[in-house]
Amino acid sequence: MRKIWWKILCIVIIFYVIIMGFIGPVPRLPIINESIRNTYFHVALWFAMTILLFTSMIYSIRYLSKGRIGDDDIASEIAKSGIFFGVLGCLTGSVWANFTWGDPWPNDPKLNGAAVGILIYMAYLLLRSSFEDEQRRARISSVYNIFAFAVFIPIIYILPRLTDSLHPGSGGNSTFGSYDIDNDIRKVLYPAVIGYILLGLWVAELRIRIKRIRRFHEEELIKTGRL
Repeated sequence: MRKIWWKILCIVIIFYVIIMGFIGPVPRLPIINESIRNTYFHVALWFAMTILLFTSMIYSIRYLSKGRIGDDDIASEIAKSGIFFGVLGCLTGSVWANFTWGDPWPNDPKLNGAAVGILIYMAYLLLRSSFEDEQRRARISSVYNIFAFAVFIPIIYILPRLTDSLHPGSGGNSTFGSYDIDNDIRKVLYPAVIGYILLGLWVAELRIRIKRIRRFHEEELIKTGRL
């Protein structure tokens, strides 16, 4: 139970977010209307994505510092969870944009920055797949992962604030927190972020286990001369 409590918590939170996301009370804001429910999915997914990618970067730094291949395994699989959430964030954002602005992908700096950011991390996955040697792959991709996050944050969170953007908090627009979103939104949004983070870590943990089993199997085949 001590090892799976956070997985049980993840399931409970996700069910809570889904139920409250569709039937819970929300404020009636102009233009946004009922589409504000997407806050629990689009916004929360991007917050979770950012934290997961930051965690991935930390493990890349740990690998470069200590040289333990296990740290690279963790970094790569958590990054994959973050990228997956980023793609889901783009899809849910497109749905929201279509209802709010009448276009699933308007020419908006933040949307374009999001696309560039996802492509940067897709390149990270391609880079990893281009090396056969495990240690070389880990070293080069760890360096790339660190710089990818350093570029990703300005593209997503800083540059859009310096120009005109449809998103809140950008181009002179009011920040999202300045709207009257009331406590009903916060009661679901904050748990949603926690739930998605736990879900991303859970998926990464499963993939790490699979990767380690495969590595162990290959080592056994090499020892017995069957590979």
